[in-house]
Amino acid sequence: MTFDFAWIVLALAAFPAAVGAINLRLVRAPQGPAPDGAMVSILVPARDEAANIADCLDRALAQQGVRVEVVVMDDGSADGTPDIVRAIMARDDRARLISAPPLPEGWSGKMHACARLAEAARGTHFLFIDADVRLAPNAAADLVGHALRHRLGLVSGVPRQRMETFGEGVTVPMINLLLIGYLPGGGRAFTRHPGFAAGCGQMMMFERRAYEQVGGHGAMRATLHDGLKLTRLLRAKGHRTEIVLGAGLASCRMYRGFAESWRGFLKNAREGMATPIGLPVWTTMLAGAHLWPFFLLPAWQAALALALVFALRLAITRRTEEPSWTVLAHPVAVAVALAIQWTALTRFLMGRKEGWKGRAYAAPEAP
Repeated sequence: MTFDFAWIVLALAAFPAAVGAINLRLVRAPQGPAPDGAMVSILVPARDEAANIADCLDRALAQQGVRVEVVVMDDGSADGTPDIVRAIMARDDRARLISAPPLPEGWSGKMHACARLAEAARGTHFLFIDADVRLAPNAAADLVGHALRHRLGLVSGVPRQRMETFGEGVTVPMINLLLIGYLPGGGRAFTRHPGFAAGCGQMMMFERRAYEQVGGHGAMRATLHDGLKLTRLLRAKGHRTEIVLGAGLASCRMYRGFAESWRGFLKNAREGMATPIGLPVWTTMLAGAHLWPFFLLPAWQAALALALVFALRLAITRRTEEPSWTVLAHPVAVAVALAIQWTALTRFLMGRKEGWKGRAYAAPEAP
């Protein structure tokens, strides 16, 4: 039985290693430059972002190679966010501030803010970013150039993830591991099926007409996971979408510490893995490849399985420019990810709501 189980874990480890090896060859940086006539509206939903918003806007306004405007939606901030934006507006007329109307029933806060931002935008393309994202000077031009060259309705990328605590290092790296190691095609446009679509809500560039044709964020107003759902909707409506290598486009410190990371990933887990049918499958795939081999050592199959998954994790870490020290904590990261998903599913079955920045949401039905 132990011999048979060792072969199973080797097979489970070989799958992400093979998918990841292919995806690492396929994923590419976006190719500019922006064409004449393009204008990018950089759209930032902001709720209590006084610690982030000035640096975010300074980087957004420093874009080169394409015309930009920067529009910030103050979504009921209780700190100094709007005052900071007004000070920036006083020295750069490309920046604008609008205030969110009261949140209608049935909407999540970010989806409502993004929908209102799109209504106010003037550009040919919409670049939605979170307030903790820091754009490189070439980001907008490269994204819009890539979108137009490859006829994409959406181009997205995962920014280089900045992690400064152990708690961040055992949560945030799972984003790129799952995207590159487990999604066939890695979100590239040639995988046209909606089930193979992917996007990162931290940085998403839409072609305006495609966005408006599918109804934008208003088409999925209750979701907390627009990076996944809106991308799938675009593909379902016939638009091409693509994930590009985002490390050279932007950086982001997503969360600060373990507690914030746990709450952040918990809030949208139900729209990803945490379903009664899907989570047992994901648990078998992730635990089987990344955790169970430790219990089967010194079987050579288990040792080879661990070599494959650590080689994959190291390759992804280098390609995405994540901190190298997080590789050593990889088994902990997988265990924490599964704990978050099972906690989310349990809370959903108990009727518990998830909260973020002072708002509570009943988790939508997962796909």
